[in-house]
Amino acid sequence: MRFDLSSLGIMAVAVASALTTVWGMDQAGLRGQAQAATFPAAHAASLASAHGAPAQVLKGLDGHYWADALIEGRAVRMMVDTGASVVALTRNDAARLGLRLKPDDFSGTVITASGPVRAAPVELQTVAVAGARVERVQALVVEHGLPHSLLGMSYLGRLSAFTATPASLTLRP
Repeated sequence: MRFDLSSLGIMAVAVASALTTVWGMDQAGLRGQAQAATFPAAHAASLASAHGAPAQVLKGLDGHYWADALIEGRAVRMMVDTGASVVALTRNDAARLGLRLKPDDFSGTVITASGPVRAAPVELQTVAVAGARVERVQALVVEHGLPHSLLGMSYLGRLSAFTATPASLTLRP
């Protein structure tokens, strides 16, 4: 296994983000609430790995990696976020995908940069970026405050590898 400085930097940001989130949840007394939006470990273990061809995601002018993902066959522009445990969808993107959520569906609480928000756990049948396709991806629909959908670790962690360069990410099924 090899690490370049960009990959190491991304990993450091992801670990720091996760630790900051857990610390903040502990301070706010929300650690148990966020677990309501998680998925059973037995279910996660039964999921197959990715398949298809490697995909290239270019870095945007804003310094973020933006992927044009196909979710359930529909295009969704997403920011790649290794600090996000799961794929996170805005309500607008979820509605475009045909997910009709009721207020009762928002049963979990997650901590965002803007503070705690309610979220609805969902399972997406397919998420593909170019040729890198993953089936049965766990995701959350964030009720309010998410400016754009995030391509998180419930997709990225099922790839065999993803590597970063200063100009792009390569996603390997």
